[in-house]
Amino acid sequence: MENFKRRHSKLINSSRLLYQEYSDVVLNKAIQSQKRVDSFSEDIESSFPSSPRLRRKVLSPQDSYLQRLSVSSNASLWQDIPMIRGSRMLLNMSRDEQKLQEAKFELIMSEASYLRSLNVAVDHFQRSAELQAMLTNQERQWLFSRLHDVRDVSASFLFDLEEKFEEDMFTFHVCDVALKHAPEFRRVYLPYVTNQTYQEQTFQRLLNGNAGFQQVLERLESDPVCQRLSLKSFLILPFQRITRLKLLLQNILKRTRPGSEEEVQATQAYDALEKLIKDCNENVQRMKSTEELIYLSQKIEFECKIFPLISQSRRLVKCGELTALDFNTLSPKWKVTTRPIYLHLFNDCLLLSRPKEGGRFVVFDHAAFSDVRGEKCEMKLHGTNKNVFRLFLLQNYQDPHSHHQSLTLNPNTCLVMFSSSEKLRWISALAPPRGELDLLECPDAPQVQCIKTYKARENDELALEKADIIMVMQYSNDGWMEGVKLSDRERGWFPSEHVELISSKHARQKNLKEEQRVKNAKQQVFCKK
Repeated sequence: MENFKRRHSKLINSSRLLYQEYSDVVLNKAIQSQKRVDSFSEDIESSFPSSPRLRRKVLSPQDSYLQRLSVSSNASLWQDIPMIRGSRMLLNMSRDEQKLQEAKFELIMSEASYLRSLNVAVDHFQRSAELQAMLTNQERQWLFSRLHDVRDVSASFLFDLEEKFEEDMFTFHVCDVALKHAPEFRRVYLPYVTNQTYQEQTFQRLLNGNAGFQQVLERLESDPVCQRLSLKSFLILPFQRITRLKLLLQNILKRTRPGSEEEVQATQAYDALEKLIKDCNENVQRMKSTEELIYLSQKIEFECKIFPLISQSRRLVKCGELTALDFNTLSPKWKVTTRPIYLHLFNDCLLLSRPKEGGRFVVFDHAAFSDVRGEKCEMKLHGTNKNVFRLFLLQNYQDPHSHHQSLTLNPNTCLVMFSSSEKLRWISALAPPRGELDLLECPDAPQVQCIKTYKARENDELALEKADIIMVMQYSNDGWMEGVKLSDRERGWFPSEHVELISSKHARQKNLKEEQRVKNAKQQVFCKK
C-alpha cells in the first residue's frame, strides 16, 4: 500500500511487548481501575499530577519525541512522554481533558503493538517456506485468509494516526482517522472474521493429523521473534482487535465534550465499528448455523409430518437431553413414569425427539417457537429429581397415528434437568423475545466485571473478555449467571468464577451513566441527519 511504502512507523518498536501481552497488561489495568470503587479515593488521586513513578534518564530538549517516548519500557501513557509530563500546557489541562488525551493515545499505542504482532504473524508464520510446504493452496487460504491485507490496513491506519499525533501532541485527534479508515476495516475484517469457522477447523485438523505441520509449528513458535506465543494466538488477533478498537472509540466518546465536532466524529467512528462487528458476528453465526442444520438434518428422522429443517433464517438456540416425568393422577400413589426426551430449540420452532443410538433422533412432535412456553414447576420430589420445569405447547403438530403422546396432551408432564442452571437456562431460552434493555431502568441490578476470558461453548452462553462489565439478570445456585454486557447489550449465561462482583453503588451508577452517554450521543448525531 502507498502509506506502507511511504514511511515507517516510529511507534511500532517503542515497546517490546507484542499485542497479546500489551492487551493483557492494559485489560488488567482496566480491571484494577474498576476495583478502585471509592469515589473519594478517586477524587484524592485526581488532585495529584501523576502516580509515583521510577526515576527516568533526563533527556535534552533536542531529543526527538520518539527517543523521549521510548525511555519508558511500556510507553503506554501519554503523560509518560517527558516533554508532555513537564509542560505548562499539561498543568493547564483539566483532569477530564487529560483523560481524553490518554484514551486517544492508548488507541495509537495499541495499534502500534497490534501491527508489530501482525508483522510477526505474516513474516514469520505465513511466509515461512517450511510451513508453506506443509499446506495445500486451500489450507493456506483457510488458515491465513487475508491476513496480509489486515496487516497492510493496520499499517496505513497507524501511519495516519502518527501523523496526527506529530502535528500536535497535546490536542491530537484520532476519531476522524478511524472514520476515514472504516471502509478499509470493513473490506478486510469482514471476510477474515467470516472465515473463522474454516480457520479453526483447518488448524485443528492439521494439528491432529499432520505430524510434519506439528514439527514445523513447534520450531516456529520457539523462535524468540514470536516470544514463544502460539500461531493460534496470532491468528485470532483480528477478531480481538476489531472488538477492542470499538471499545477504545467508545472510551474516547465518553470523554468528549457534548456537542463538539470531536464528539460527532467519535460517534460516527464508533457506530461504523459497531455495525461492522454486528455484521461479522451475523456472518459467523449464519455459517455456524448452516453447518449445524446440515449436520442435524442427517441425524434427524421425522415420525410426524416432515418439514424442511435447513433454512437461512433458522438457527439453533439450545438443545439437550432431558427426562420427562409423567404423573398418573388416577393412581392412589401418584405413579410416576419417566422417559428420555431430546429438545432442539430453534429461533422459530421446537422439535421433540426420542434419542437413538449413534446420536440420531426421531422427532415425534414439533411446534412454532411462539407457541412454546417454559415455567418453573414447584413440586417436591424425592431423590435427585429436583431441577424440574414444565413445558407448555400452546399449539403443536401431533401425528394421530403416533404411539407417542405429545406433552401437551398430558398437563402433568414435567421435565427434569441435571442441574439448577440448566433448568433456568431452558426457561430463559423458551421465554418470548425481549426488547432492548433500558439500562437506566435497572439502577439496582447487580453488576460484575470479567477477570478471566470465557469462550462460549453453547449457543445460549455469553463470550466474555477481560474487563467486560455485565449486568446480572439472574443466577443459579450452582455457579452460573445470566447477564447483559453493557458495551453491546449481548445477553447470555456464563460461569461466575470468571467474574467479580462490583459492590460499590457509585461504581455501578457510573457504568450505567457512561453507557447512557454513548446512547445519547448516537441519538443526537444520527437524529440530526
